[in-house]
Amino acid sequence: MAYTLEQLSSDIAGALKADAGPAGKQAICGLVSKALQDDAFVAEHLTAEECRPRKVLYEDPEQGFCVCGHVYLTAAIGEPHDHGSSWAIYGLAEGDTEMVDWRVVKKGEGAIPTLVEPDRSYVLRRGDAHFYDVGVIHSPNRSLVTRLIRVEGANLDHVKRSRIKRA
Repeated sequence: MAYTLEQLSSDIAGALKADAGPAGKQAICGLVSKALQDDAFVAEHLTAEECRPRKVLYEDPEQGFCVCGHVYLTAAIGEPHDHGSSWAIYGLAEGDTEMVDWRVVKKGEGAIPTLVEPDRSYVLRRGDAHFYDVGVIHSPNRSLVTRLIRVEGANLDHVKRSRIKRA
């Protein structure tokens, strides 16, 4: 039987209620991975018509987290960014994505951006899910069509992001 969006959302809420810290977020990675490996889930929820480039599939009224679908049809080299006061989990359903973690070289303030340099890179493949805590700076590089789920600790449409620039 297919894993449903309702089940995923309920399971995420349960994981956060059980442990709102890093261990709870790692448990969510396992749930996202389960959804990403379900062909029926991916076919239903991660369509180019609905999720290009981003659609909030579910927003939890109690805890505020969002399950978002993303579909990118072109290659891109992402800019380093964080998610402001929110955490995020990226999970790949299609298309390998090289992720780069960045190290702060000089902390910015106000209108002056934080300067960063690459620290490490790794590839996310189908079924992989990775947790980015508050303040973790990262960027995605993709060369193929990419479908992914991103769970956001808060709807990023309403979260102020840091100004970050490559050093």
